[in-house]
Amino acid sequence: MRIKEISVSGLFGIFDHVIPLNIDERITIIHGPNGFGKTAMLRILNNLFNSRYAELRTIPFRKFRVQFDDRTSVEIIKDYENVRDSKTKNIVFNFYKPDSTPASFSLKRVNIRSDRNIFISPASEDVIPDREYIYPLRLMNLSYGRTFSLEKYEEYLEELDSLSSSNLKLQEEPDWLKQLKSNIHIRLIESQRLLNFVPNRSRQSTETPSMLSTVSAYSDELAKLMQDKFKEYGTTSQSLDRTFPVRVVKQQPSTDLTDEQLRHQLNELEATRSRLIEVGLLDKDEDTEFQIQPQDIDESTKNALSVYVQDVENKLNVFAEIASKIDLLRKVINNKFAYSYKEINFSKEKGFVVTTSYDSPLSNSNTLLPTDLSSGEQHELVLLYELLFKVQPNSLVLIDEPELSLHVGWQVQFLKDLQDITQLADLNILMATHSPDIIQDRWDLTVELKGPQK
Repeated sequence: MRIKEISVSGLFGIFDHVIPLNIDERITIIHGPNGFGKTAMLRILNNLFNSRYAELRTIPFRKFRVQFDDRTSVEIIKDYENVRDSKTKNIVFNFYKPDSTPASFSLKRVNIRSDRNIFISPASEDVIPDREYIYPLRLMNLSYGRTFSLEKYEEYLEELDSLSSSNLKLQEEPDWLKQLKSNIHIRLIESQRLLNFVPNRSRQSTETPSMLSTVSAYSDELAKLMQDKFKEYGTTSQSLDRTFPVRVVKQQPSTDLTDEQLRHQLNELEATRSRLIEVGLLDKDEDTEFQIQPQDIDESTKNALSVYVQDVENKLNVFAEIASKIDLLRKVINNKFAYSYKEINFSKEKGFVVTTSYDSPLSNSNTLLPTDLSSGEQHELVLLYELLFKVQPNSLVLIDEPELSLHVGWQVQFLKDLQDITQLADLNILMATHSPDIIQDRWDLTVELKGPQK
């Protein structure tokens, strides 16, 4: 199930837009003047499928519709007619299926007391006046500068507003809406992508979340992913090594496997091992037993070697997916970094390892921290990392202004790099841009947002 088209009516009270998605090419580019709603369209779509209803309410529009390739559709209507105050409007979701009665779900505001109201949503993002949502499962009281875990919601309400939590009744999403969200996966990569909120790990902490450079956070995250894969590799190795003698004894001699085929398989394993060393997943001195020489093969060893080859293939397959992603990230980034005499590699201990060929008078080391990269280099690294490592396959990724801080030469290359990534990671892309250098000659992928005719 994939999104075929999105449309909006009354955006900012002015604009009506229709955006058909390029299903086959898997990349759709929207462009138009500032203020026409490119970012707003992305945010509405993201808010819908990620249950960010409080934020959905802040964007002014009359109707938003999403059509799917199975002929179903869902629409959001802001209902002004059934309430006296337009600021307390309801949000209505309608689901349309061929030959079926439309299903409907209304998300309402309810008054807790005369001078307070809370926007009710089935997600853990209820917005309380004078409070701002800042991190999943955390809220900040702007007046006092304190944060409270939503697990202590009752104490929080009593302390700040003397409200009883019994007055707060969350609505349950209908099954059709839950099912729809389980089938459609959306991730928004916003224009502000170089800083991240870091939550307080202690549930008892009342300290505010801190800000961390995204490139540093992703460097640490990749190191953890690589370590986890290495642990999985070790577990697989131990299991196979423990049963290896028994399986060799039970293995029936194969008359189909020739010496030449076995030599080829051994060479392929050595090549795979070399690639894993190159991307930082294996150390150079790791598993030297892989390096069996093809000339050592004879009839007495062929049977054992055939089992050995299968085992090593199973061990190295643990790294297959992450190695392909790291390899592509390394290739794309180093193609860009070469202009500034930098190079990126990866390690299980540090994640991103950036080096420069310049000798700095301020340092004896040619190794740079990820935060030493320029803003454009960080933007490129963060964006590509998100696409490769933080999005599940078959998702629709929304990218806002991919050209930020990028040199024209990098913008020209961006679409080609994006096509390679979408193919490897199995993604669909909807992006908003002002840059003709991003688009190049692919205007067939674009949708222009226009204003009302005067």
